[in-house]
Formats: sequence, structure tokens, C-alpha cells
Amino acid sequence: MLCASRPLRKSIDAFLSAQQNQKFSYSEVGSSRQGAPGGYIADHNRIQLGQGADTFERAKSAIQQWKMFEMAWVNLCWPDTPIVPGATVAVVVSHFGFWSMNACRIIYVIEEQGSRERYGFAYGTLPEHAEIGEERFTVEFHPDDQTVWYDLYAFSRPTVLARLAYPFTRSLQKCFTRDSKAAMQKAVQFPG
Repeated sequence: MLCASRPLRKSIDAFLSAQQNQKFSYSEVGSSRQGAPGGYIADHNRIQLGQGADTFERAKSAIQQWKMFEMAWVNLCWPDTPIVPGATVAVVVSHFGFWSMNACRIIYVIEEQGSRERYGFAYGTLPEHAEIGEERFTVEFHPDDQTVWYDLYAFSRPTVLARLAYPFTRSLQKCFTRDSKAAMQKAVQFPG
């Protein structure tokens, strides 16, 4: 949904309420567990956040608090939304002079133990989103070398409107990835 000015909380709450019972905007729900289905563009990015179990605990806490969305041009509505399947959020994005609200719903949560510990979740797009697809946000701890990683995986294809400005929308996706990795680094290094 496009907006001429920054949407107010009342508008965002109404937007979320309207999306609450909507179906996903694509049929391959949950596919980010295995990889991108045909017809989608896949983006996979990783960054090392540090080392040690304490760093992993801070990274898990950052995911639970949606810290990967802390950037000047993106607002997550609302960051106190629990990380549970079925939770719906709005991603409010500032574009050159206008705003957009994009609805997503959490599909699954990852909590793995063993030779590689992982924590995170994936959400999928709802009808009121500029793209169609899924995004997975995870942090990993590798006990063998003590490294902690932030892993961002998405598959998407543009809606009709986004296709009209496709180079711009791809640029926004790349900016989001860059800024999300920086936000996670900051959250782990300077928790609080």
C-alpha cells in the first residue's frame, strides 16, 4: 500500500487488522526451508557476527527483538510482535518522498541444537506487499570454531506495480540486505 506521507499508528493498525486473515500471496509457503521454487529470484547473504556462545545468545535476542530492521528508512510495525507462526507485521518503507506499507506473516520458527545451532524464522508476503515471496532470518553458532553468523535468505518476484520499477525494487532489496547485516552487527556488539 502506497502512502503520500508517513502512515500514523492508527493507519498501520487498521492495515494490519485488514491483513490478519488474508492468505499468503504465493502458493509455495515454507519453501525457504529448502530453497527457492522456480520462477523466483533467490538472494542469500551471510555475515559473521563474532565468536562464542555469549555472542550467539545476543544474536538470538536481536532476532527476537527484530533488530535486523533497525535502519533509518525502514520501520517494523511492531517490534514487540512475538516470533511465533501466524504473527503478522507491517514493514513500512520510506521511498523518495512517499511511503509503502508491506504485510508479512511468520510461517515457521527455527530452533536447532547439535553440531550447528540455529535460531530464527521465516515470514511470507501477504496480498498487501510490493513483492511476492519469503524471507528467512537466522543466526547460527558453530561450536567447532565458535563462530556466530547472521544468515539472510529470500526468494521473491515482483508484483505488477513493482515490475514497473524493477531496477529500483532490486536496489531496495540490496540496500535492505546491507543495512540488515549492519543492524545485526550493531545489535550484537552493542546490546541494549
